[in-house]
Amino acid sequence: MTQAKTDLAAQTAHIISVDAMGGDKGPATVVAGLSTFLGKNPQARAILHGPEAELAPMLAKRKISDRVVIWDAAEVVSMSDKPGHVLRHGKKTSMWSAVEAVRDGSAAVAVSCGNTGGLMAISMLRLRKAEGVNRPAIACLWPSRNPAGFNVMLDAGADIRADQDDLLTYALMGASYARNGLDIDRPRIGLLNVGTEEHKGRAELKVAHEMIGQAADKGDYEYVGFVEGGDLPSARVDVIVTDGFTGNVALKTGEGTANLISELLRESFKKSPLSMFAALLARGSLNRLRKRIDPRRVNGGVFLGLNQTVVKSHGGADATGVAAALNLAYRLAQSGFSDKLAARVASAAALAQDTIQEGSNSNTDG
Repeated sequence: MTQAKTDLAAQTAHIISVDAMGGDKGPATVVAGLSTFLGKNPQARAILHGPEAELAPMLAKRKISDRVVIWDAAEVVSMSDKPGHVLRHGKKTSMWSAVEAVRDGSAAVAVSCGNTGGLMAISMLRLRKAEGVNRPAIACLWPSRNPAGFNVMLDAGADIRADQDDLLTYALMGASYARNGLDIDRPRIGLLNVGTEEHKGRAELKVAHEMIGQAADKGDYEYVGFVEGGDLPSARVDVIVTDGFTGNVALKTGEGTANLISELLRESFKKSPLSMFAALLARGSLNRLRKRIDPRRVNGGVFLGLNQTVVKSHGGADATGVAAALNLAYRLAQSGFSDKLAARVASAAALAQDTIQEGSNSNTDG
């Protein structure tokens, strides 16, 4: 790589491409989150995609116009749009523009709160799947008892289907993300099932169980076997592998439960003067608990299996959640995650194919 290219890559690593439109709370929330993010990261810059006439006053109000460039995009991908419709008619949308900025090298990572199916479809078309990857996956961080404070779960909703070959690839990509994103040298992988016994689960889960175990040494991870829903926040595993349907249900259930606990605690401490006094005494501990279970602080799912990085923020994220997704994207950009993961995914995909072939040969021989 020439020095000029190296310098350009270093500059690009500080630039995040942000889709201002498509979230449930509108562009003002995205801009508020962007302002919070920029305030904590002095070197960061952003390209903001959406209607310039609407966004420019918001940036001026937040006094961040000098650090944000607007790419005018008049149209928006709505939450109800089908992926096929987005691919046919979405070239003038803010979401398409945000992904395009990453494709042409103007930014390191794209972030959007918009339609997940549409974002995945655009990302797959413009950024392309990594060689050997059949279905990309969304990896999310789950609060846990591990030293890092998080577990990785995938797929969190990119594709509701996943056969045994996909689950093996998810395990390999998840291990790569844990190594690069959480600095875990030898991640522990678990396959989500209805029980830990080997005879339980669908046929493809049983086959995937064998394949993931066989690939552990070559993939440089430890396979702990089947895990249950209660293991998601545990210290037993670092990466939980599942299909997109189950993963998305688990993710939304976890977020809803965390919000319910927060609401019930607030209600309980307002019941009487004595309980309000107890809350005052326990305020420090309660604030730490609230921060620990707050789903906003782990907002942002990473699309794995593409040639470049895209982060999907929750559609209903508030400014705090948007800032969290932008911080995640920025950390990944700063670490050179896209290039590292591309190399890892290439080797992971090759390893997956080798394991699949070995299993097929052994079945034929038998």
